[in-house]
Formats: sequence, structure tokens, C-alpha cells
Amino acid sequence: MNSSSTNPARGSAARQPSKKPSEKPRPQDRPARLAVGVVGAGRVGAVLAAALRIAGHAIVAASGVSDASRRRAEELLPGVPLLPPQDVIARADLVLLTVPDDALPTLVQGMADARAVRPGQLLVHTSGRYGISVLDPATRAGALPLALHPVMTFTGTGVDVERLEGCSFGVTAPDQLRAVAEALVVEMGGEPCWVAEDRRPLYHAALAHGANHLVTLVASAMELLGRAGVERPSRMLGPLLGAALDNSLRSGDLALTGPVARGDAGTVAAHVRELRRVSPEILSAYVAMARLTADRALAAGLLAPQAAEALLGVLAGDNDRGDDA
Repeated sequence: MNSSSTNPARGSAARQPSKKPSEKPRPQDRPARLAVGVVGAGRVGAVLAAALRIAGHAIVAASGVSDASRRRAEELLPGVPLLPPQDVIARADLVLLTVPDDALPTLVQGMADARAVRPGQLLVHTSGRYGISVLDPATRAGALPLALHPVMTFTGTGVDVERLEGCSFGVTAPDQLRAVAEALVVEMGGEPCWVAEDRRPLYHAALAHGANHLVTLVASAMELLGRAGVERPSRMLGPLLGAALDNSLRSGDLALTGPVARGDAGTVAAHVRELRRVSPEILSAYVAMARLTADRALAAGLLAPQAAEALLGVLAGDNDRGDDA
């Protein structure tokens, strides 16, 4: 058994609280490493384990039953045995729990019921939705709980390890483990961002709204351009969306442009009519986003109240005017 297994918090991670988040530990500065096990060798688990291995930790075992998990482990974690979860936990000082959100509470409760965890063992989950309370059954058995959520989309390939450099992590941890959590994130190349336990659902909703809905938005825009006869929608959208994203990150609502921000109700009415004909599903999203855009433009002083009233009337279906109305 690894010599640090009785209290891994006194190992490598806890010895580096003096380092700033932007300072990645140098190999020559690294003390004794942790034995790391991965329960759920999916896209996230395999990548984070690979990053911890680069930092000098020993990846002692992983669990994964699907063919994709096995291939991913072979590529990112060569030589690491694939074992049942209980065997992974038994070998590790630090256990990465990288399973889907809905499976996490059942997994933790099962670990506690089976007395699989031991005092001083670090349990790290990567769910954005949960803080550390989901680990309570194991914490009561003496485990040390950490929530480290990488704010990144994962492909499950080596390129993800490079993308971790500078990636934010939503971190929730007990006060006495904050230094441990920070050091682990820094070792993976990330930047820790502290999120309170009761704010985790809101934090995660914000990320899902921004990232997941962005994919849906872009894909639907490309679909509409294709139906309008544009041969390379992605090439047309790339510069426009890149500029819009950059401007919005810099200026927030003040970056709003287009017919809604201008209060051009006639143009919006033409959009509504055409989308109703071509794609009622996309129309629903367009109307919802246009309403929110109008509200935010009004609050930011970009849209006059009278123009907003006419615009919201169009979005509510009060008229069906053309773009020359």
C-alpha cells in the first residue's frame, strides 16, 4: 500500500498551499505522490487522470466496462489495469469519481454501505451540479470530500489534457481541505474558482445555458443557412459568431446588436413569419431568446420603451406584419 494512504491529505497536495494558483509545480519541487484510482474511465475521468499522471501521481487502477472506456484507458492511461470499482477504491489514496451526475449519489451510498472507503482517503467528484454534500455517506466514514468540476467540454482524447492548461475548475471543499483542492487543480494545469455549496446548481445551470445551448444555437443557425441556400454555413458564421462572443465577454449586454436591440419590429415580424413556415421548433427558441434579448436591451438602455412595446407585441403574436410594415 502506498505509504501516504493513511492520510493522503498530508501528501503532495497539502504541502503546496503557498503556491499561487497560476504557478504549476515544477517536477523537482514535487514531494511524495498519491496513488490515484478512477471510478468511471469516461471522457473526463481518463483525461484528468492523465493530467495527474503527468504531474507525477501514480494512476494505480481504473474502472470502465464499455469498449469506448477501455479504448480510452489504453490511449490515455497505458498500463493502468481496469478493475471493478471496489478494487479501484481499495488501491487508491485519491479516488476520482467521474460518473454521470444522476449516478453519483447511488455510487457514493453504495461505497459507504460496502465500507469500501477508509479514513483519510480523498474522494474527488467532477460533477458541476453537486458540491461536497453528495459525498456525505463516505465523509461520515472518514473520507475527505472534494468537488472539482473542470469548466471544459471533453472529447476524451489527448488534446483535452492540453486544454486543461488555464481551464477554470469550480471547486467546493471543506475549509481544512481548500489547500489540497487548490493544489490538485493547479497540478492539472487549471485555475480554481471557489463555489459555495448552495450555489452549485445555479453555477452549473449558468455553464449549461452558455455552453450547451450555444451548440444548439449554432447548429440551428447553420441548419437555417443551409435551407437558405448557403453552401458553407460554418464559414459564414465563424467570423460573425467569433466577434459576437468576444464582444459579449468584454462588454456584456452593451455588445447587443441586430433588429431586436434596434427595436426593428418589422424585421422581427418577417423572421417570425418565415421561421413559422420553415421550422416551428427553431421559431420557439428564436421567440424566447428575442424576448430575453429585448428585456436585457431595455434594461441596458439600448432599446426605447416604445420600441420595446411594439417588438414584444410582435413576439407575442399580436400582429403578423411584413418587413415593410
